[in-house]
Amino acid sequence: MPKTFIITLLLLFGLSNTAHAQFGFSHEIGAIAGPVAFQSDYGERHNFATNAGNTGYGIGIIHYLNFSYRAECNCYTPETYFNDHFKLRSELSYNKTNLKHYGKWVDPSKTGLIANQLRAMRGSTAVTNIGMQLEFFPLSVRQFTATLGSFAPFISLGGQFSFYSPKAWSELGPLNTQISTPDKYLYATTNQGGTVWSIVSSVGCRYKLTPLSDLMVDLRMQYYFSNWVDGLNPDPTRYPENRANDWNVWFNFGYIYYLN
Repeated sequence: MPKTFIITLLLLFGLSNTAHAQFGFSHEIGAIAGPVAFQSDYGERHNFATNAGNTGYGIGIIHYLNFSYRAECNCYTPETYFNDHFKLRSELSYNKTNLKHYGKWVDPSKTGLIANQLRAMRGSTAVTNIGMQLEFFPLSVRQFTATLGSFAPFISLGGQFSFYSPKAWSELGPLNTQISTPDKYLYATTNQGGTVWSIVSSVGCRYKLTPLSDLMVDLRMQYYFSNWVDGLNPDPTRYPENRANDWNVWFNFGYIYYLN
């Protein structure tokens, strides 16, 4: 896994450097951080307590190719719609969430064995992501860059390659026993990490803080092509309420600096 990660990282940022050398784009770098709500097989679907409780944090570093400006000559690129409305974002990020069951099945009024087993189940997942998104700015990138105090809303779509590391356990003892584990989750848990592809889409806005820096807010949804990212995967044919793959929502704040 480390070898694959290093190769992917080199290819990702090597592409950015090659693009700069051949086409004269400018670069932006930044950092992001914020809360992550992980949607998984823990808890009840469409339940506020589940959505609020299974929340962790995310951090990351980001890099942009700015198509509207050439740093080496301190000049604008040829004016085209693409140059003035799109940026390419590369990202290396990490998020971690602690997980437990919420909802009516673990309500204090429930006193049966299954309720006690569910209340005792615990989990966590840590995910490292690397990938790219193409960001679309409906308003002019050039005009935003030249105007202090201005706003630049955007939407984006892209893909990421992720390394996940889940953990699942019970306060009643080892999992996969009749004492600790509901039938639904018997032999449907793992503490084995893996890799997965995901689709990332976001909506956000930049604020022009100084001539060479922006503030950013970003609301993102990331959908993984696996149901094992959280460490749980009940049989989807028997339990259709758990048939969906894992995904998360991340609301982050960022600071971006323009490289001259």
